[in-house]
Amino acid sequence: MTMFFPGFLWAAETGNPLSADGTTHGSHTEPRIGLGGLIDELEAANPEIKAARQRWEAAKAVVPQVQTLPDPKLQLGYQRMPMVPPVVEGAMYGFGQDIPFPGKLRLRGEVAERDAERLEQEYQATRLRLIAALKEAYYSLHFVHKSIEIVGSNKALLMQFEKTAKARYSVGQAAQQDVFRAQVEISRVLDRLAVLDQQMESLHAAINRLLNRPPAGPLGTPEEIHTTILTVPLHELNRRADELSPALRASAKGIDRSERSVSLAKRQYFPDFDVQALGLRNDRINDNGYQVIVGIKIPLFYESKQKQGVREALAGLEGAREDFTATRQDLLFQVKDGFVQAQRAERLITILRDAIIPQATLALQAAQAGYAVGKVDFLTLLNSLLTLQDSQLELHGEMVSHERALARLEALTGGSLNAPLPQRTSR
Repeated sequence: MTMFFPGFLWAAETGNPLSADGTTHGSHTEPRIGLGGLIDELEAANPEIKAARQRWEAAKAVVPQVQTLPDPKLQLGYQRMPMVPPVVEGAMYGFGQDIPFPGKLRLRGEVAERDAERLEQEYQATRLRLIAALKEAYYSLHFVHKSIEIVGSNKALLMQFEKTAKARYSVGQAAQQDVFRAQVEISRVLDRLAVLDQQMESLHAAINRLLNRPPAGPLGTPEEIHTTILTVPLHELNRRADELSPALRASAKGIDRSERSVSLAKRQYFPDFDVQALGLRNDRINDNGYQVIVGIKIPLFYESKQKQGVREALAGLEGAREDFTATRQDLLFQVKDGFVQAQRAERLITILRDAIIPQATLALQAAQAGYAVGKVDFLTLLNSLLTLQDSQLELHGEMVSHERALARLEALTGGSLNAPLPQRTSR
């Protein structure tokens, strides 16, 4: 469901068509920039997203390395033992292989796999976080452009008010104070426009930074936004966060990895093996022999090594569980905060659009007509304009706040809020 602003009203003083919220519809000299295209560019060009993906790719390459036996050793030598006849003299050749205790390589691979899966979720969390940041900057830029449009339109009205006040003052129908007050408000408008221009340039730089463009590069004008009603209830948002949030999934993968690290640490109590096979050549008797040696690495210092390794792994597991709890609590708080912000914005948008702005527009039109014939003082006319301006700015501010809240909710719950809800899974 979307909200639109129907119809037009006519500004008596300026002759410009006004929308129902009172903003002037004019031509835009800057090109329009679509949010979808910016998101595609962000995913392709943002260095933070690319770095997170490369960390994931690097972690995936670790898995086959740690699951593979250590490199074998090729052994070449020469022996001569003249002490006991017959003299043994000749070449030696063979190989040696370290063999970890059964299960260690498998557990090392599982630990590396969980690391890779955790980094995959961190990559997804980074991508969603930066998309949300881009959306928030885009919507803020839209608000600045709308503010410039509204304030610029009111500047034209104030200049018309100044002319009217001067004309009425020249014939003795108004006080000179009316002219001065109009000039003060025009100066305040110019000051506000300067601040808005600075904010626009700062947002241009922020968006260009996210897109890996030169910060001073041109950008364009955001497209119009429409408020989409949030139809997903809070409990479903919480379930989405529990099941789809990449940040929470990454924390869960951390627990999984730590559990396997504990198993691997306990497996270190078992010895590894060293197998060597040698071929022997006795040149004195022109004969060959062989030698097979099996070595066992004894965990002799288990009190200060293997036992402490298990202690380290258990502490890491408890830390991972606490991190998961903290991440989930913070996540659910942010979901609730975004949800209530979106609800508040929807209520205020309805009130401003359907009640306050139409009433303020009518009040301004009545004040304009009354001031022209001397039935309304200049302060009432000015207050009517400023009330309408503040209401217009508040409306667009709430529209932007609503869309920013939805962008944050999408990042927290793993993607678009319009996607089908996941099936319930047994835990």
